[in-house]
Amino acid sequence: MACDEPAALSGIFTRQNSSSTSSLDFEPNADYKFVESLEERYKCAYCHLVLRNPHQTGCGHRFCQQCILALRELNAAPTCPVDKETIKMHEVFKDNCCKREVLNLHVFCKNFPDCSSKVILGRYQEHLQQCLFECMQCTNDGCQDRVLRKDLKEHLRQHCKFREERCQYCNTYVVLINIENHEKNDCPDYPVPCLQNCSQIILKKEIEKHHAVCPEAEVDCPYKQYGCHVKVKRGKLAEHENNALREHMLQILDKNSQLEEQISDLYKSLECKEIKIQQLADAIKKCEKEFRQYTQLFGNNSNGKALASHLDKSARLESQVKQLIQMANQQQSKLDLQPLFDTIENVKQKIALMETYDQRLVVLEDQSSKHDLQINIHKAQLNKNEERFKLLEGTCYNGKLIWKITDYQKKKREAVEGRVLSIASQPFYTSRCGYRLCARAYLNGDGSGKGTHISLYFVVMRGEFDSLLLWPFKQKVTLMLLDQSGKKNHIVDVFRADPNSSSFKRPDGEMNIASGCPRFVPHTVLESTRNTYIRDDTLFLKVVVDLTDLEEL
Repeated sequence: MACDEPAALSGIFTRQNSSSTSSLDFEPNADYKFVESLEERYKCAYCHLVLRNPHQTGCGHRFCQQCILALRELNAAPTCPVDKETIKMHEVFKDNCCKREVLNLHVFCKNFPDCSSKVILGRYQEHLQQCLFECMQCTNDGCQDRVLRKDLKEHLRQHCKFREERCQYCNTYVVLINIENHEKNDCPDYPVPCLQNCSQIILKKEIEKHHAVCPEAEVDCPYKQYGCHVKVKRGKLAEHENNALREHMLQILDKNSQLEEQISDLYKSLECKEIKIQQLADAIKKCEKEFRQYTQLFGNNSNGKALASHLDKSARLESQVKQLIQMANQQQSKLDLQPLFDTIENVKQKIALMETYDQRLVVLEDQSSKHDLQINIHKAQLNKNEERFKLLEGTCYNGKLIWKITDYQKKKREAVEGRVLSIASQPFYTSRCGYRLCARAYLNGDGSGKGTHISLYFVVMRGEFDSLLLWPFKQKVTLMLLDQSGKKNHIVDVFRADPNSSSFKRPDGEMNIASGCPRFVPHTVLESTRNTYIRDDTLFLKVVVDLTDLEEL
């Protein structure tokens, strides 16, 4: 019996769709006002509140799901608080009939008497999302006011200090509490007075243009470059020019004298530089003449690196060339230059051959680059094929999946931080040509299990043979957390696919909406040192599909 109790305990966890689908439910511990007095049969025998997810014991009394769990945690052999009989966990079952009756009980809206609506308990939260008398937070950023839903539009339009209003000058939308600061500091069309005491009001964006013509602005005298440093208001500038005409003329004459002296000095400097340029030109001509003689004797060697390496020999070669030229002029008839011409021709041929090799090397480098690109493409394809082969090797075709999840703490931390909320297993099949399935786990929980449980879901995926299979999927599915101690204290949940749920129809996309247990196993149970569900930061999940009555293609 020791190994059966955890399995029995796990059996009371209810199956429901993942948070992407809606279902009838209500918040526990709320002060509900029922239209008719709440009958005792709809109250929990432990907490005496309205039953939430009711479960019935072997002695016939009903409890909330959480209350059953609380009794089990208080005592390994819990007793019924009504008749003091021992509650056998394997006899506890979910009372769906009672749940439907509870969810259909009529209650008043919590905003009664302002709101006179009467709704069934299962639609209570849905009603509050639409109730005109529900108090809600203003949607404008920074506003902490809470108003009734029916007054929200008026609040946003007329009363909220954080609403956006159009600036009366530039038509830009600005938050109301910032509009005065915007007008004075940022608005280009805000009217401001001229700072030059001219009593005019100008738009801020045109203030600089106004300053360029303002008669009260102080400006420099136009003859400042000639030595007049007086500053006068623009309106009195003409009067200053008339009064100071003689001084301005004297300053211009003095400036002209200085310029003439500078021009004279420049002419003298220019003559000196022209003499130096002529000397340099003569030297360049001499060098060009000697260089032409040198190139005529030794050919046009374009190999700059070779010339640079033999630069120290150039002086001796130049001297020898000059001697050869003198000897050629004096004894031209006696001098035989044929061996020198032969040597130069050989050098030209070698240079041409090297240039051919260079061109061939460029072609080979281009071909090598193309080959490297092809090799990289092949490597990528090989890696892709290798990953596919590994996936195919690990694929099961008997309706069973053993899912090994490593690095549990790291992956849970990523889920808590919101980076990777869920992880999916590799696909598995009910047969070679059967249904394609997988599992999805939320290590930090999903929906009602968020932050407290691991959520485990079963997913029907689009497969290659869907057109030959029977739909909807109707098989029984078993979800298991495997005990690694060898005692087989596995946590198990079993459900049969609901043929009316969209989770089990033939997939239109890559996969259907997941279906399973948002509260599959609490973190406290999974991570407890007394249990061995996690070992070496690794846990194992198992999914088994009942293949009974499943016709194989």
